[in-house]
Amino acid sequence: MTEAAVSHAGSKASGRDERVGILLVFLSALMWSFGGTLGRFIENPDSWAVVFWRSSWAAAFLIGYMVWRDGVRGTLKLFGSMGLPGLAVAVCFATASTSFVVALAYTTVANILLMQAGVPLLAALIAWALFRERVSAPTWAAIAAVICGVAIMVSESFNGEVSPVGDGLALLIAVMFSIATVITRRFAHVRMTPATCLGTIFAASFAATQIGGFAVTPRDMSFLFVFGAINLGLGLACFATGARLIPAAVAALIGTFEPILGPIWVWLIHGEIPSARTILGGTVVFTALLVHLGLEFRRQSRPSRPGTTGMPSPH
Repeated sequence: MTEAAVSHAGSKASGRDERVGILLVFLSALMWSFGGTLGRFIENPDSWAVVFWRSSWAAAFLIGYMVWRDGVRGTLKLFGSMGLPGLAVAVCFATASTSFVVALAYTTVANILLMQAGVPLLAALIAWALFRERVSAPTWAAIAAVICGVAIMVSESFNGEVSPVGDGLALLIAVMFSIATVITRRFAHVRMTPATCLGTIFAASFAATQIGGFAVTPRDMSFLFVFGAINLGLGLACFATGARLIPAAVAALIGTFEPILGPIWVWLIHGEIPSARTILGGTVVFTALLVHLGLEFRRQSRPSRPGTTGMPSPH
């Protein structure tokens, strides 16, 4: 086969992989967007019971997925190779996923999801504070806008309109995801799937120490299975596989479908209408994120200089 033919075949494979990656990341965002809606269907008042069963189903799914993909030995090797960075990501994810379920009892789904939309920018701020990673002027402007938008949303808790516990947990979710993002960037060898699987195990173990009772109705268990195995577990598997095939800016841009669609599903199905401050603050956060991602996507899409391979700029 000639060199031109090899290059053409490689470009076709690369294009196909990128399309698969885009589809998988979109599917993960779509599945995650139903999290708040599913949580509203569960009638059990004990949030720790919900955390336990959701995390347990997610852990069972992810373990089964890794065993199917890598075999038993390969799965054990993945867990063993995570090291301290993987443990840190697991703790962050356990905290975030637990806080999400508990926050649903105190605040609106829109508040939770729209605060999470600022995770890429909060991660840039944390990376600058801890590792002095360079932050461009446009990114600083976007970070400032996100802080303002979150402040607008959280201000509702100051006058008693919503619970400060709920908004505090929503903010904690965003911070934990931001820290996990920074750790994953700094330690690129850490595989997301086993780390997040370990996080679900941590979450289930802690919930078991706080739970009022393990018994749930068959109806609730069916929703908990979907909430854990499909919404959380399958969503993570799709994202972990797809995000490796496309540029980070593209993955982040596609991920914005979650905070867009999540409040819409809850509004259509449960009639939960976001407050004016949530809409205003969320609009500020979301606009800052989209502008930032648009600039980053444009930077990565610039044609390479003569003599280069045409690959996206490193990030």
